[in-house]
Amino acid sequence: FNPTTNIPFTLKKAGIISLKIFDLMGREVTTLVNEHKIAGMHNAIWNGKDAFGKAMPSGMYLYRIEADGIVETRKMQLLK
Repeated sequence: FNPTTNIPFTLKKAGIISLKIFDLMGREVTTLVNEHKIAGMHNAIWNGKDAFGKAMPSGMYLYRIEADGIVETRKMQLLK
């Protein structure tokens, strides 16, 4: 993706959700969502920047969604 990407997710029931971006070394880059959400479809947008607003280099990143005791991790590639 370049310069932003949408990360869609669906919640079966309302609850606290956490969506974080990590580099391949496992270091947290930023938190996109950490709040209560209602059931249904949602989108989170990552602009390719870390938590301090610094642009991240091209490469592979992971995003991890945690909701209702379920953890899901996916890969994505940032291209510049």
